[in-house]
Amino acid sequence: MGLIAWLIIGGLAGWLAGTIMRGGGFGILGNIGVGVVGAVIGGSLFRLLGLQAGGFVGSLVTATAGAVVLLWVITKVRSR
Repeated sequence: MGLIAWLIIGGLAGWLAGTIMRGGGFGILGNIGVGVVGAVIGGSLFRLLGLQAGGFVGSLVTATAGAVVLLWVITKVRSR
């Protein structure tokens, strides 16, 4: 997948995760960062569960799921 596609999916996934978890995004760079890290986490989690998602929509779902997990973990760590 090309760099531009990674950035687009990362931005969308970060924005979606921010909207799901706290009601808003993190700005364009924050959304991309959260989404790209979320894609790595989501890909690892999906692989562990034996799930596979392909194409643009599958990548977006995987990245969003990972980004939601990332934001959940960050919220739990901050609340301690």
